[in-house]
Amino acid sequence: MADNFPKEFPVLSQYVYANIAASGLMYDQLVDWRQEHDLDFLIKGSLFRDEHHLFLEEIRNTVGRFFNCRPANVSLVPNFSFGFNTVLEGIGKKKKVLLLKNDYPSVNLAVEDRDFEICYVDIDENLEQNIEEAVKKEQPHVLALSLVQYINGIKIDLDFIKALKTKYPDLMIIADGTQFCGTQAFDFENSGIDVLGASAYKWLLAGYGNGFMLFNQNSIGKIYADAFQKTEQNGSFSKEQQHLMRFFEPGHLDTLNFGSLKFSLEFLEEIGIERIQARIRELSDKARQAFSELGLLEDRVIRRKEHSSIFNIKGDDRLFKHLRSQDIICSQRGNGIRLSFHFFNSEKDISKICLALRS
Repeated sequence: MADNFPKEFPVLSQYVYANIAASGLMYDQLVDWRQEHDLDFLIKGSLFRDEHHLFLEEIRNTVGRFFNCRPANVSLVPNFSFGFNTVLEGIGKKKKVLLLKNDYPSVNLAVEDRDFEICYVDIDENLEQNIEEAVKKEQPHVLALSLVQYINGIKIDLDFIKALKTKYPDLMIIADGTQFCGTQAFDFENSGIDVLGASAYKWLLAGYGNGFMLFNQNSIGKIYADAFQKTEQNGSFSKEQQHLMRFFEPGHLDTLNFGSLKFSLEFLEEIGIERIQARIRELSDKARQAFSELGLLEDRVIRRKEHSSIFNIKGDDRLFKHLRSQDIICSQRGNGIRLSFHFFNSEKDISKICLALRS
């Protein structure tokens, strides 16, 4: 599969790109679309915007189709952090929130900076058990977590999330999907998640400045509840829209950035999300076995039943510089070196990394 992509992704002809968890890649088709978009704006001025008044609805429809969410419950945001902070402002102050220790700072710091009561669970091979025990003991109002951990790639069991919501229907589950969305098929409406947000510049390959928030129908009236009641009373929004747009989509939205999101979702649909999912799983299994044999993975990662395609291997600054000298692009995260693989990577990439590690 990867053999078809070096021309589409020029970076791949120069480097082993094992850094998708840090930044997605620009690709030729998207560059062409963006240039055409801006050329239209150049020659048409305000007429260009007049012609695109329905374009944002098309974007919401595309996001909704890709993740199985009602388009009216899709909000377009510049990034996950903006969307998540806006959610937290709208759920009320007297809440108890359950977090994962050392989760992504955009999740944990946003909660910790507010006047919430907070409890934590450890991220280890028993993550799901830890969460369920904490929910039973602490009775939190909100569970906020990343679906895939940015440092070591530990991935939550989605069936567990669905079962947890069934068992605790009043628990609001808010998820960061930035390291998850674009890696596999995902049915939001049937996931058990109340609110899912993501920045789209990583696995979705949509460039910077765009993301989205998905809301299930039950969560809408619980976020900015006072405004929701007023909306219900005065009917200021149409049936195709909901009151959260006032908070998540203030002002004019950028048709270049959000149009790039639409284009990339359609690009991934053309490849086939099931095909992408299968390819990522193949690469994950190969990398996990190879890095494990080299003794470079944490026990908590090795012991997990399923893992993402993000790995944090043991290594210092010297090893990081060595990998970069071998044209292997990766990141230093936590106490090690993070390597991450998308559908455009190949088994040869993993073999080259292992050769460099052995040397």
